[in-house]
Amino acid sequence: MSILLPNSQILCRSEIQQQQQLSSNTANGLKSYGFGFDRSKSDQWKKIAKKDLIKAYSFWPDLSRPAAVEMEPIQDSEQLDKVLDRAKDLSQPIIIDWMANWCRKCIYLRPKLEKLAAEFDTKLKFYCVDVNSVPQALVKRGNISKMPTIQLWKDGEMKAEVIGGHKAWLVIEEVREMIKKFV
Repeated sequence: MSILLPNSQILCRSEIQQQQQLSSNTANGLKSYGFGFDRSKSDQWKKIAKKDLIKAYSFWPDLSRPAAVEMEPIQDSEQLDKVLDRAKDLSQPIIIDWMANWCRKCIYLRPKLEKLAAEFDTKLKFYCVDVNSVPQALVKRGNISKMPTIQLWKDGEMKAEVIGGHKAWLVIEEVREMIKKFV
């Protein structure tokens, strides 16, 4: 019978004798019972290590694409005209987020829209307009009544919009569907 003493490194005499007999019976003395190495299991460890390496690669972030793209602000009607002309020349739609700095839902939605902008980085551009810091003529041109309002413009005209007064993830899904419809 084996008895472990308070120090785990010291075993009773009978346990040490059993290990010495077993180690003399093995060819190279590397058989282990928890205190050494067992070469017969080294292939299993290689397989486990390979699986762990594959798992590590699958959780590594894709650094070739940005995680978020900051939306460019539009300050006045002339800048909006330039943006629309450039989008028309490239035949790309644009997304305009009409928001206010005091609007809680607008503030909460902005980083989520910037992440969405990273998803569609090469296909379209995202812009934002702070309705309190631009002329009211620009706000009227966008027919803005509620905030946040996210509009898709294509060929110089507003084609679709999402008015975001509900949960942010629902708004993002609606915007994603709107983009897929026109891209």
